[in-house]
Formats: sequence, structure tokens, C-alpha cells
Amino acid sequence: MDLLQNYTKSDDEDEEEKQVNEEENPPSPDSSPPRISLPSKSSAPTVDDTMLALTVAGKNRILNKPIDPVQHVVAYNPTYDQLWAPICGPAHPYAKDGLAQGMRNHKLGFVENAAIDTFVFDEQYNTFHKYGYAADPSGSSGTNYVGDLDALQKNDGISVYNIPQSKQRKRKLEKKIERQEDEANDVDLDDVNNPASENWLKKNRQSPWAGKKQGVEVELTEEQKKYAEEYAAKKAEKEKGSDNKGEVVAEKSTFHGKEEKDYQGRSWIAPPKDAKAKNDQCYMPKRWIHTWSGHTKGVAAIRFFPKQGHLLLSAGMDSKVKIWDVHNSGKCMRTYMGHGKAVRDISFSNDGTKFLSAGYDKNIKYWDTETGQVISTFSTGKVPYVVKQNPDDDKQNILLAGMSDKKIVQWDMNSGQITQEYDQHLGAVNTITFVDDNRRFVTSSDDKSLRVWEFGIPVVIKYISEPHMHSMPAISLHPNSNWLAAQSLDNQILIYSTRERFQLNKKKRFAGHIVAGYACQVNFSPDGQYVMSGDGEGKCWFWNWKTCKVSRTLKCHEGVCIGVEWHPLEQSKVATCGWDGMIKYCRDKHSGSQLKFWPLGDADAQFVWLARTSLFNRLLSASDSGRSTATPDRACKRDKLYTELEPRKCCLTAPNYCIPFLRPHRCLFLFHHEYTLVF
Repeated sequence: MDLLQNYTKSDDEDEEEKQVNEEENPPSPDSSPPRISLPSKSSAPTVDDTMLALTVAGKNRILNKPIDPVQHVVAYNPTYDQLWAPICGPAHPYAKDGLAQGMRNHKLGFVENAAIDTFVFDEQYNTFHKYGYAADPSGSSGTNYVGDLDALQKNDGISVYNIPQSKQRKRKLEKKIERQEDEANDVDLDDVNNPASENWLKKNRQSPWAGKKQGVEVELTEEQKKYAEEYAAKKAEKEKGSDNKGEVVAEKSTFHGKEEKDYQGRSWIAPPKDAKAKNDQCYMPKRWIHTWSGHTKGVAAIRFFPKQGHLLLSAGMDSKVKIWDVHNSGKCMRTYMGHGKAVRDISFSNDGTKFLSAGYDKNIKYWDTETGQVISTFSTGKVPYVVKQNPDDDKQNILLAGMSDKKIVQWDMNSGQITQEYDQHLGAVNTITFVDDNRRFVTSSDDKSLRVWEFGIPVVIKYISEPHMHSMPAISLHPNSNWLAAQSLDNQILIYSTRERFQLNKKKRFAGHIVAGYACQVNFSPDGQYVMSGDGEGKCWFWNWKTCKVSRTLKCHEGVCIGVEWHPLEQSKVATCGWDGMIKYCRDKHSGSQLKFWPLGDADAQFVWLARTSLFNRLLSASDSGRSTATPDRACKRDKLYTELEPRKCCLTAPNYCIPFLRPHRCLFLFHHEYTLVF
């Protein structure tokens, strides 16, 4: 503006100002002569700055104008500060922009500090410089890679820190050969000048039997050749045994009964209709009454038919599985042959029509009990130690197997596929026990620990391991499902709760037997009153559940008594198996048996009942209107013949037993061996 003002001044004004300055400041005598100045004129046009001021003011007004957060189009180019400036006006109490007030530490939202392990960073950094690829940290679950994808596929995605041992050995060998070649190529002038010096002799000295670098060229002797052939054969057999498939053996079955179906078309495995539980109370057996001796080697396990117990399944170390008739004939009904080595474990399905068998031939076979056919075969290349089906009726197709490679493998038997693996144990898995309404299961292992799992989730929810604990190769569930009995190899049975905490019950401990080194089975009576177990001396031990005291011991086997099973219906009958190849059947002295029916034709008595005479302690008379009962006060002798029958209806009553009314003229007692026939 000053320039413009100066530009508009006239020449006359300049001269007047000059004269005024000369009058106020006269020139000194010593000053230089005045210079002659020529008049100058500016060629710049006159500019009106009114529009310029209006333009600048309008621009500032636009820049200061707030931006509506809901508009989608902006007619000018705003700056970053304008776009992310605070919203003008009051904040809506319910409107949210995705982040709470005060949580933003960046214009775009909240930025969280991320840290990466130094080892992981160095691994990916060195891998990228070594192979040309690295894991993408922004990828989902670390499956994305950046860099040379061809090299990634060629090297199977390995990093510099997880190179396979085979490649490491190969790399070391290559480096060693390269180093030897470099040493051979290095020529020492002293060695050349003095080839017979001591240094030269030390470097080039070799043993008389040493060959060249390419390999030994000395011929093998006959003994060495024979040893090499034997070693190669053993190695090939070992590699064959480590294959994922177990041994293949011809599967067949032999039926030993008279006929597979009776005259009514019922199968031989159908439970008898007269098999019923006589009482809820159980009695300890006193002596053995029957022996099954069909196996040529030891018997590893026995299982009663579910709920009925009229059949008994046995797994033998002679690679055979046999099923025995317990209710009638006591003979072997069928033999199942399909394993190449000893059978380790067996397990019935809920209805008993099928069962599982696990053998040391690394195979798990699913059999049809009636026909003896193999439905499916499962194998992982490892020895299965225990097999178990899910007890739920709707999950009978789920198979769990504890393997020798520290894993519990879960199969879907319908598809034959492995659906889950539980691999937290540090030793071979010995037992699998379902608890908590089959939602969880407990496993024991050679690592001296107990682990509790959620079914279908391979994560341990409870880990039980103490320094004083020993391995527990056998576990059984109490009938009330609240307790677990674990056979510890320090010669005692420990009790654990099956509730949330799975604590050890220190008040209950059952001891006295010798089981160190043997996986002797522990079991309960159906009413939970007694605990029983085999031992290493062939005895069967019985303890009282409440007092934890030894109630009885029975000498059943010459070797180890490995398995014990209580009959599900006959409350005083127990089956045991041992390494002597025998299966013993024991019962109480006072147990009765409802064995046969005899039709009489009389309306008052349609059946005849068979019972032991030692049960009948008193002869009771009844009036015509009904029966009477009394508590027995003394035992009757076996050979005593009751002749004191009054000419009226009568009945005999005893614990857990009753005989129907008979008419006076039809009453007669006949003694036959251990039983009394009443007809």
C-alpha cells in the first residue's frame, strides 16, 4: 500500500519536499557536490485490492466452517485437521460412534500396543533371509506367508529353528566332507619340501584297515556277511511292525452250543425271562462252585453280560476271546479268533449284542456277539491298553482307546475316522472311566497321575499328581457314581471323589493285599457294600466299604488273580480269572438259585421252585386265607426230610426266597445234591 501511495504522488510535491529539506538541513561546505537525479515514472497499473480482500475473507470463512458428520460430499478440499476436528454442537446422550469417550488415542480410534517375542521375530527374520519366506503376522491363525511361495512349498514351511534331524545330519555330513576336501586342497610348503618330516607323518598316518574316503573296500568275512543279513532282517521286521496297521490275522468264529436259536426262534444270547434280582443286599462268596478252563494260556480280563449276567466274556493270552454260559449249562458257547497276539482288554456294548477287544497285535476289533463276525477294525500302529465305548445310548458309536504312545484316541465307529485325540499324558494310558453322567472321564497312566477330561475336549480340567503317588493301572466306579476306587501299585486301594474337586478321600483306604507289579482289577458289589480285588498270590480280597476292614479272602488261583467281577443279579456270586488260565465261579453258602420250572397242572401251584436246603430254616404254616412269614432263627440240616406237613396249605420262607402254596396232597420234598426239589 505504501508503494501505491508513493506511486500516486506528483513531481511538484517531490520538489516542494526537497526545498523544505534543504532549508532545514543546509549543505556543509565539505560535502560533495549534489547529484543530478532524473525524474522516474512507474509503469505498473493501478490495482484495486477490494476483491482480493473479499476473496481472502471468504476463504477464511470456508475454512472455519464446521463439517456436517452426516454429509457424503464436500465441495472443496479440506485439510486433515478439518476432517478430524471435534464435532460442533452438544453430544447426543445415546448416539455412539463405536468407542467410548476418552478411549481414543488416535484419530482413527484406539491403537493397542503389540509386542512380539524376540525369539519369534528373529526366527522369522532369519528364515526370510535364508529361504525367502516368512509367516505373515497379520494372517489368521498364522497360516499366511509372504515371500517366495515356491520355496515355501519346496521346504515344507520349515524355519531355521525347526529343521528336521535328517536334514541336520545331512548338512553336518556335507560340511564335514567339504572341510576335509578343503584341508586336502591346502598345500603346506614345508610338507612339500620335507615329505618325510614328523608333521607330514602325523597328518597322513592311517590305520592298516582304514579305507579311502569314498568307503571301505575291504571284503567282509562270512561271519560278517551273516551278521549283516540278520541285522537287515531284524531292521526290516521292526520297520514292518512300526507300520500304521496292525497284524492281519484271519478272522473266524466257532459256535460250540447245540443250536443258535431255540424252538421259539430266540437267539442263544437272549437273556432268560426268569432272571431277576432276588434282593438288593449282597453277600460275600465263601467257596468256588465251578471252573472254566478253556484257555490254553492266562486270562487277562472277564466281563459279565450287561444287566443280566447270564453270559461271561473272557479275554485270553492265547489270542482268543470266549463266551461262557453261566445260567444253564456252564459250557463255552462261542470262540472268537481274530487277534494275532494276546488280548489285553474287552468291553461289552450297553445291550451286549456287540463287544470290543483290544490286543497286543495293535488292533481293536468290534465283534457281533451272536454271529461272531468282525464289524470293524481300528488301529493306529500302537498297542491299545484299554477300550471303552461311551455309556450313553445315543453315543454308542463313539470309541475311546488308551494307547501305548501316551494318547487317548477317539473314533467314530460308523465312519471309522479318528475324531479326537487326548495327548496330555506322559506315559502309556491304562484306564478310562466315565463320570458325571458321562460328561467327563478319568484316565490313569504310567506317569503316576490321574487326569480328568471333558468328553470331546482335549484339555485337562483336573490334574492329580503327588510325589507319593504310584501308578494306578485299574480303576472302578462305585455303584452310586460318587466315588472312584483306584488300585495303586503300593499295595493299597485309594478312593477319589467324582465331584467337582476330585479329591482323595483320606478316610477310606483298603490295604492288606500284594499287587505291586500287577494290574489287578478292583471292583464293587452291586449294592456298594463290599470292595473286592485280586492280588499277586492268587487270592480274592473282600473289604467292607464302611469300615475299610478285610471281610474275607478266598484262594482262587495258583498264579496272579488279575480280574474280579460281581454278578449283576446273583448277589452272592463272583467270577475271577487268573494267569493260570482258569476262570473260577464262587458263591455264598446260603445263596439260593431259581433254576428250573416244573408244571403241575394245579391252579394253586403252577411252578416248582428249586432252592438250597440250607436256606430253609423253618417250616411255616399258613392259614387258608393267606401266607405268614417269620425270621429264621436256626439252620436246618441238608439231609433232614420234612414230614411234618399238616393237611392244609403251607409255604416255606427264607431270606430272599419263597415257594408258592401247594395243596396238601401235592406236597413232597426230594433232596438232590445241593438242591431241594419241591413239587
